[in-house]
Amino acid sequence: MNAPEGSTERISLRAELGAAPDPDFTLVLPPGWIRRSVDGAVEKDMLGAMRSRLMQAHRPDLYAQMDRLLRDAFTQMRRVEAVAMFVPSADASEALYLPASLTASIQRAPAGENLDAVVREAIAERGATALLEDKRFLRMETDEVQTLEGERVAVTTVMYLTPIPGSQRRRALRLVLVIMRPVDVPADDPPMVAMRTLFDLCVSTLAWLPAGDAASA
Repeated sequence: MNAPEGSTERISLRAELGAAPDPDFTLVLPPGWIRRSVDGAVEKDMLGAMRSRLMQAHRPDLYAQMDRLLRDAFTQMRRVEAVAMFVPSADASEALYLPASLTASIQRAPAGENLDAVVREAIAERGATALLEDKRFLRMETDEVQTLEGERVAVTTVMYLTPIPGSQRRRALRLVLVIMRPVDVPADDPPMVAMRTLFDLCVSTLAWLPAGDAASA
């Protein structure tokens, strides 16, 4: 596995109000995967790269569809206050391509409260457990069939939640893994199990960086 490369810069309401920024984080990723920010420059870069690949593959018929899906994905990530996404590097020949996506966002408690009630509800109602018996991380998994562009696909979603240091449990880092597969492939199919295990291990390596340090992206 390779450590992420590059840097991510974001401006938050906390920074605008003069509060100390939350610490950044790093984690080990699958081979060839990198961390990227969720800003307009990255969106434009990914749209351009996608268009180039589709044209080289002589599939202009897919361009409008994929363009819309990618733009919608960025809109949704910004809506949930995403701070990073983790994807295979287009420049790495050894990149491990998987039918999966991993994004990081911030979950906030209501004003004057902390996230304890959210954690209790997740355990009692959604079957959340400690990640690999590490109580710093809460892990919850769902599996459902969705219709995307007129086709039915099975979607496994795994959410990991861990409190941000110094936030008094008022803010947490939320990592969301989404894995898609054909509807006739069971969730306990060995490659599916191996993929979930791989990302469980990746998330378990998460480490918070000292103030002022920026994670690679």
